[in-house]
Amino acid sequence: MKAGIVGLPNVGKSTLFNCLSNAKAQSANFPFCTIEPNVGVVNVPDPRLSKLEELVSPEKVMPATVEIVDIAGLVKGASKGEGLGNKFLANIRECDAILHVLRCFDNDNIVHVDASVDPIRDKETIDFELQLKDLETIEKRLEKVNRAAKTGNKDALLEQSTLNKLKELLESGQSARVFDANEKEQVLVDEFQLLTAKPVLYVCNVDEASAKDGNAYVERVREAVKSEDAEIIILAVGTESDIAELEDYEEQQMFLQDIGLEEPGVSRLIRSAYKLLNLQTYFTAGVKEVRAWTIPIGATAPQAAGVIHTDFEKGFIRAEVIGYDNYVEYGSEAKVKEAGKLGVEGKEYIVKDGDVMHFRFNV
Repeated sequence: MKAGIVGLPNVGKSTLFNCLSNAKAQSANFPFCTIEPNVGVVNVPDPRLSKLEELVSPEKVMPATVEIVDIAGLVKGASKGEGLGNKFLANIRECDAILHVLRCFDNDNIVHVDASVDPIRDKETIDFELQLKDLETIEKRLEKVNRAAKTGNKDALLEQSTLNKLKELLESGQSARVFDANEKEQVLVDEFQLLTAKPVLYVCNVDEASAKDGNAYVERVREAVKSEDAEIIILAVGTESDIAELEDYEEQQMFLQDIGLEEPGVSRLIRSAYKLLNLQTYFTAGVKEVRAWTIPIGATAPQAAGVIHTDFEKGFIRAEVIGYDNYVEYGSEAKVKEAGKLGVEGKEYIVKDGDVMHFRFNV
């Protein structure tokens, strides 16, 4: 699962990407600094993993990860191929969620592609280009579906109706993610793979003084997106970059305290991206390895087993499950068993976030 960082040129996308990943994307004060998308695999901060490590003392620890893609800056006319338009749009289509960076700070030394700071205008520029591309997708599908709908085919009529509703929504300047679909319509919307249907997290890039509480620009963004199914996070990307450069953990903590933060903003961002992708974590814990595994929310025990190896899912017999809180309370698997708190679950079990699991299987 991967999230794509998008935004106009020069809003801080590549600096943010560098904070998030060990890869160093080129970052400079001119448009189109990023052309090919940079891809980084980012660890998901999770204090539960550290606690399990403390209790089990394993040989190694493996955190959950999210793939982050730094996509080239978009300009007006991208839907018609302007700038790096078609490439940009194709890169977004491959992502499961969008991290939309908006410039919410003043700095005369950093050039803005439209010569002034206005996060709402910037947001609308990108929304407009994505909406135009989605309209193009919908109109192409309607050409085919309209012919089938004339025959009275029920599936074609449902698709035609759904496409027309989406077309009307997009033409009114709204994104597909606000479409109030019923269950059958939602299946079709997912199939259409519309760019504006992807879940989005707006990253308000602020100056250091606004890192904790935001500023007037952030309040305008909040107001503008309140009707969307979207989240907002406030991040001083330049400051986060300075913190990331510090190798000493205590120095990092002192820096954070000075600006009123308890942890790096990028940690909050990664967790938010994980949540945005509808993901959760379960753990395996043994002397060889303590590991966090990523699964979709709502996954069954066999599906969770399949993330480790497809054979585990095919030959699934049962799962031995310990709730994370029980593991911490009793301190070891043996003591959890003694207390009768180890659950034995079958194929229908829906995995909970934080479950510590052991699978029995036969292939």
